[in-house]
Amino acid sequence: MVSFEDWFQRTKKKIKREWKLAFLTAFVAGLLIHMPVMLSDIPNHDGLDSMYFDQNMITSGRWFLSVACGFSSYYTLPWVIGLLGLVFLGFAAAALTELLEIRKSWAVVAAGGLLAAFPALASTFAYVFTLDGYMLALLLAVLAVLVTKKYRYGFLPGGLCLAFSLGIYQGYLSFAMILCIYAILMLAQEKAVPAEKVKRGLRYLYMGVLGAVLYYVILQVLLQIQGKSLDTYQGISGLAADTAPSAGILQRVLGMYQDFAAFSVKGNVLMNNWISAAAWILLACLALAVGIILTGKRKWWKSPWFFVIMVVTVLAIPFAANSILLISPAVTYHLLMRYQWVLFPIGLIVFIGRHGSETRMGAAAEWGALAAAFALVFFYGVTDNIGYSNLHKRYEKTYAYCVRLLDRIEQTPGYYQGIPIAMIGVVGDDEFPATDITLPVTSGMIGINGDSLLYTGENYRLFIRHYLGATLNILPAEAMTDMYDDPEYIAMDSFPGPDSVRIIDGVLYIKTENLH
Repeated sequence: MVSFEDWFQRTKKKIKREWKLAFLTAFVAGLLIHMPVMLSDIPNHDGLDSMYFDQNMITSGRWFLSVACGFSSYYTLPWVIGLLGLVFLGFAAAALTELLEIRKSWAVVAAGGLLAAFPALASTFAYVFTLDGYMLALLLAVLAVLVTKKYRYGFLPGGLCLAFSLGIYQGYLSFAMILCIYAILMLAQEKAVPAEKVKRGLRYLYMGVLGAVLYYVILQVLLQIQGKSLDTYQGISGLAADTAPSAGILQRVLGMYQDFAAFSVKGNVLMNNWISAAAWILLACLALAVGIILTGKRKWWKSPWFFVIMVVTVLAIPFAANSILLISPAVTYHLLMRYQWVLFPIGLIVFIGRHGSETRMGAAAEWGALAAAFALVFFYGVTDNIGYSNLHKRYEKTYAYCVRLLDRIEQTPGYYQGIPIAMIGVVGDDEFPATDITLPVTSGMIGINGDSLLYTGENYRLFIRHYLGATLNILPAEAMTDMYDDPEYIAMDSFPGPDSVRIIDGVLYIKTENLH
């Protein structure tokens, strides 16, 4: 038997320098950027319901999420979960380096930094109770494409990796699809007979089909075992349809391209200041210049296949990025579902790093790409922390609001512990106008922007329970359907008005928003 020391030394020699650099860059940059939220207890509205949550979300199609999040326990422990998530992200960065064959140190650092800084990761940190599981899903999505590329029958373990990635969170399917496109473009540049290229390219199709089938079969088996059915949330129940509806397919596809263009240009995430916009423009211009020079040098323009590949790529990338919209066109496309957009600057950097040296402008192109990447990483990191600052202020505003509300509740004549309480969940804008000053930066960052953590009566109950130590018997929404038409309720003031809390027929009514 080989001793641990011998095994360790042998393994260490097999770890490439680029892998170490990618892992350390993503991990360290992740710590530097996201440590404020890792060292704090600043939940968003969903986090209030997940202080302890076993993550059994099989009705949302996430049949492996409970296992993936179980390593850090089912308590919301931001530091532990954050560390595990960044470890998985570091491994994903290393795998991405190998997949895209990034060999130059500056490009490796740029790719790792972008993965750690991209605002979609900050939105994921806002839902920190699932962060470690989601980063494991990201790692599995990258590994699915990597093993498919590296080995003849790699599509078999690749399909398994993809199935488990989807079983954690379906949002990283687009990440894998774009990586497949990149891998096929790299394959097209290799010197091999066309038949061999086609054969190797089909592996990615096999992997995708196998992964989707495995995911669906396992999902249906587990649903049967648990006696559950898919929820309607975000259109996930569409997976259970026997056939995809033929009507409206063209509209769905057009919607995918429209959304891609709208988010890329006006989403206030990729470019939210003139420096980040200039960095994107610089990266695109440098890649275009290198591409034009390379096309002339290698005489690609003489082959009609070159133009076919370019057109197909331009059409395929937006489709892959928004693939979820084909299944559920009405989905609310959260920012944490758009992590795949980080692959676009990474792809430009990889292209410049690989082919820039083949042109006379090689050194200048690399310096320019490095400067652009540094600018994006820095300003994305600043954006993330602006979001975290507002998230903390949301908590403080909510805390102050609930202290005042709880005091009013307990001082109401006739109040007793356990009295039924009927209330609207939101905070009224009339008495509490918006004070969020970060919207010019955070408007597209779901889970981070806004003024309050309170949207439902359940949010109130949980916040007051976890942070104020009081237990309220707040009625569910379905028990209050007739409340809004009650004349006595209509006549009440909105909180903190003097008549905003009143006991009517044994129920404590709280009017938080004036809807009449």
